[in-house]
Amino acid sequence: MRQWKYLAGYSDNVTRQVRQLIDENKLAEVLLKKYPTPHEVRTDRSLYDFAMAIKNEFLRNSQPLSKVAYDGKIGLVHQALGLHSFVSRVQGGKLKAKNEIRVASVFKLAPVEFLRMIVVHELAHLKERDHDKAFYRLCEHMEPAYHQLEFDMRLYLTHLDLGGSLYLDPEKPGAAALAMV
Repeated sequence: MRQWKYLAGYSDNVTRQVRQLIDENKLAEVLLKKYPTPHEVRTDRSLYDFAMAIKNEFLRNSQPLSKVAYDGKIGLVHQALGLHSFVSRVQGGKLKAKNEIRVASVFKLAPVEFLRMIVVHELAHLKERDHDKAFYRLCEHMEPAYHQLEFDMRLYLTHLDLGGSLYLDPEKPGAAALAMV
């Protein structure tokens, strides 16, 4: 059976069920039923506002964010879906620290739930550096459906890897509503 890169680590039973959905051309249908529309957070500014709203609700006293942006190079260079970076510099006699979050541009045209899950994941790194129990508890505190959303997002990425798309890009000419390819 083919190994799907986004489903590595899941049981044979789970990957078999996903394979069946793919073989029957039903993966897009399942995803669209659960996530019928893409989000409207398309600019770096609106992404910053989106992330800050979540941060202010759950991590008000954590380190400030200086930048939140979409990044077209993340998947290619870092094999990640999002990145949190912390940079410290000495300017004059002061130490300046900057926290930045970058989200893979593939999420510009995705369900809002997936974008939220990625942002929650990267925000959790403001408090917890490692992917340990404390980190995932914090993710679940900010997004109770975190693990289900992560799995569904992996299904979405698998569908995209197979050359499918769920939504037509409204910024491209001739785009209509939904594309179930």
